[in-house]
Amino acid sequence: MVIRARFRAVLIPLALYCVSGVSVAFFGWHAINGGRGLKARAEYEKKIAELTDELDRLKSGRANWEHRIALMRAEAVDKDLLEEEARHLLGRVNKRDLVIFTNSATGP
Repeated sequence: MVIRARFRAVLIPLALYCVSGVSVAFFGWHAINGGRGLKARAEYEKKIAELTDELDRLKSGRANWEHRIALMRAEAVDKDLLEEEARHLLGRVNKRDLVIFTNSATGP
């Protein structure tokens, strides 16, 4: 009888400490590595930064195209831009023109 009482006095707190330790470890691991944990948050912030950069790049490209379209409106056509677009579409160049080819990511 005395052995069982001592055994229970030691085993029950030890079992509770083990169960609570395992549960803290489980939730701690998921707080760091889980789908909404700290590592996932860092990945979300990285993705947000990439998308923000892409948005800024697209906005600047859109502003560039809006400026070019504004120059080609019917009420005020820029002669140089009209000639440049016509030559680009037709693929023709005057023999006295100097043509410099560049690799531009924004287009013609």
